Amino acid sequence: MAKLYFVVGSQDLYGDECLKQVAADAARMTEFFNKKLQGVKVELLPTVVNSETCIQDMRKVSTDDDCIGVMTWMHTFSPAKMWIKGLQELRKPLIHLHTQANEKLPYDEIDMDFMNLNQAAHGDREYGFILARLRIPHQVVAGYYEHQDVIDRISRFVDVARAINFSRHLKVASFGNNMREVAVTDGDRVESQIRYGWECNYFALGDLVQEINAVSEAEIDTKMNEYTSKYTMKTSNIEAVREQARYEVGLEKFLSARKLGAFADTFQDLHGLKQLPGIAAQNLMGKGIGFGPEGDYKISALSAVLMKMAEGRKGATGFIEDYTYDLTEGKELELASHMLEVPVTFAATKPEIDVLPLGIGGKADPARLIFDGVEGDGIQVTLVDMGTHFRIICADIELVKQPKPMPKLPVARIMYRHKPNFRIGTAGWCYAGGAHHSVVSTALTREDIALFAKLTGTELICIGEDTTEADLEKMATEYYK
Repeated sequence: MAKLYFVVGSQDLYGDECLKQVAADAARMTEFFNKKLQGVKVELLPTVVNSETCIQDMRKVSTDDDCIGVMTWMHTFSPAKMWIKGLQELRKPLIHLHTQANEKLPYDEIDMDFMNLNQAAHGDREYGFILARLRIPHQVVAGYYEHQDVIDRISRFVDVARAINFSRHLKVASFGNNMREVAVTDGDRVESQIRYGWECNYFALGDLVQEINAVSEAEIDTKMNEYTSKYTMKTSNIEAVREQARYEVGLEKFLSARKLGAFADTFQDLHGLKQLPGIAAQNLMGKGIGFGPEGDYKISALSAVLMKMAEGRKGATGFIEDYTYDLTEGKELELASHMLEVPVTFAATKPEIDVLPLGIGGKADPARLIFDGVEGDGIQVTLVDMGTHFRIICADIELVKQPKPMPKLPVARIMYRHKPNFRIGTAGWCYAGGAHHSVVSTALTREDIALFAKLTGTELICIGEDTTEADLEKMATEYYK
């Protein structure tokens, strides 16, 4: 299980009895966190009373592969110069918990000993200064540690830290290059690895085809049994569906053997394949494998990271592409889809398997899953390369039921309303340079993305109910300087 180390600060000025109480309180808090926090084990490290202890603690945090981050808190006043060398070695996300061991003041009994022991109001300010001085990205959570809102905010940090840890180990396969002449899907792969840890490398499509061609009929039969148990077979062209089953088995083997957590392909490089992968990509995304079409390695990686962030939460998360609008005045909606590859996690109805022509790619009619999408509040997130830096754009949206059936549109799709309205929401996206490929989630919130951006040092632009015309003007001027 992933670990979150808990490091408490104090000093030896107040004597052994004080330090024993600090250790006892820290151990009791650690036990409480382990009861309340899901998907992570909180482990207490020795109390920081000098620079040597801090260095020892932070080295353990940084070198433990199971560790996703560190939570720090100053029980007493803890002179921050003793934290400098240790913090300089820290390589994991940091949360500063600004709390106390006691919820209420004992007004009738409080004395100087109590004040010296329960001194977070003093110690955490000293510590906050050194974090600011060292310019270490971190999250501050303030409040009594047993309160539910504090636990909720720590839980958000855990989810984001887990995703960042996953990101730093993520390997992405590019089958083919970026789609010809397309700008926004391209990017600096070296900087991606420096900033996020993504190892984005080219893999020859021929090697994948070789893996696909080696898939046995028995393996295809097993996959087909899975399809028929989960989906409605609407086609009589079973051979085309079996071809997609072959692709899924081969792709999963190829990715697993090389520990690849995401992949991108392009319909302009399908040599050796009879179809564009449809069901194969849709199902693999349902298993948390990131995907990007048209060579979009960035959205492939981002989708994998955000799916990891959303693990354990209710809702759907995955890749989507902006397609077309219903511009009925005052009721504007967007129809988002893709040629084939909409994640099955977005299905609001039991998906149907069908085989129909695809007017792009020049290949045989592909099998795909067709369904209507889920409803509810969500976010749309994309990552673009601005040349000097990466930028995340996050927009609040509302996923809605499609107003009418679309019997002649044989693809999976979702529909959503831009917030605060179509005019401001879409104009803001365009001003910010938002891509047509994004990750949509009904499980994550803007706060999750803001924390991810802060902890990874990524510029963030948010669009939502609080976005105004003045904000658009700012986007149209300030972000272009």
